[in-house]
Amino acid sequence: MTLLNRILGATLILTFLGTPVATASPGSRIWATGGVTTIEGSAGGGLVPWAMLSGYASDQEWGGTLALSRAEVDDFTVSFTGATVNWRNRLEVSAGRQTLDLDTLGAALGEDELSQDIFGLKARLGGDVLYSRYGQWSAGLQHKRNRTFTIPEAIGARDDSGTDVYLSGSKLFFAALFDRNLLANITVRGTRANQGGLLGFGGDRNDRYEAQVESSLGIFIDRHWLVGAEYRQKPDNLGFAKEDDWWDVFIAWVPDRRLAITAAWVNLGDIAGLEDQQGAYLSLQGSF
Repeated sequence: MTLLNRILGATLILTFLGTPVATASPGSRIWATGGVTTIEGSAGGGLVPWAMLSGYASDQEWGGTLALSRAEVDDFTVSFTGATVNWRNRLEVSAGRQTLDLDTLGAALGEDELSQDIFGLKARLGGDVLYSRYGQWSAGLQHKRNRTFTIPEAIGARDDSGTDVYLSGSKLFFAALFDRNLLANITVRGTRANQGGLLGFGGDRNDRYEAQVESSLGIFIDRHWLVGAEYRQKPDNLGFAKEDDWWDVFIAWVPDRRLAITAAWVNLGDIAGLEDQQGAYLSLQGSF
């Protein structure tokens, strides 16, 4: 099945799931304040979690999201399927599965894919992304478990599971650039994950938690369109192959509260010795 067919099919599914009743609303928070869904399931951009919580639930509501994401780079395909629940804009719970298809290496390694389950928890500590002077701040964790560990163990990974912890701050600056609203986010993550955890946790070069900085910057063209870029530092734990930082440039379209579509060009650097992995990324999110 081609990527286009997958995109069209997923769009129809999410549109249906996100629109159960014509008059229903997935929440009362202001448009696009839940961000989109990261490749690891939490609310944010494509690569970086933001301080905002998923969906549109206010402090008196429940809400959540369903999401499908896929990145096709030169020699790999990374995909994610998951869901979140937002309790009163105070706590976000997420769960999903992330898969790395070994498009080039599969035949040589005897496995077609690597995958992991990711369970997330994010708590809003305080502030508001729109109106607080210093924005909104949240703390989160992502517990990741490899479903198969043969390849990660063979290349030097220490463990088949690990937990990332992070602190995120997000702030929207009104009419900041060409009279457009500007969204800025900074995240500091403590992690031992190799390639986000798909190649295990810790390694022969390093087995300690390291603080990694992640950032996002986006400008709202109007209430429906957001364009921007993200950067994510990565640890380099394995002597087997160098691990590079990730970055992307993205455009997100939010036609209504029930649906968000994000397209991006991503650069994942070198992965498992295969150089300069770049390609297209698409994420579809339905809110309820």
